[in-house]
Amino acid sequence: MSQDANKPKIREAVALSFDGKTAPKVTASGKDLVADEIIALAKEAGVHIHEDPNLSEFLQLLEIGEAVPKELYLLIAELIAFVYMLDGKFPEQWNNLHQKIVAKA
Repeated sequence: MSQDANKPKIREAVALSFDGKTAPKVTASGKDLVADEIIALAKEAGVHIHEDPNLSEFLQLLEIGEAVPKELYLLIAELIAFVYMLDGKFPEQWNNLHQKIVAKA
């Protein structure tokens, strides 16, 4: 068994904001107790939480207020789109296509 397996896992959290016009920005970042507080505040506010240790580790390298690098745009865009759909928000041009999809048995 390696020494890494015995180390307590460090909790990390990064909060992003997105205004729909510019790249998402880091609004909060922290580890352990600060991470717990970020997550608690997000849950209290009804914010969806995506758990991805690799993404969190990378985003931890960014400063507060810094935009997400373009290399992550597609990944972050997919997450934002998924959250919008969870909240029942769909682009107008879809013309309620999501309601027209019928599962075939």
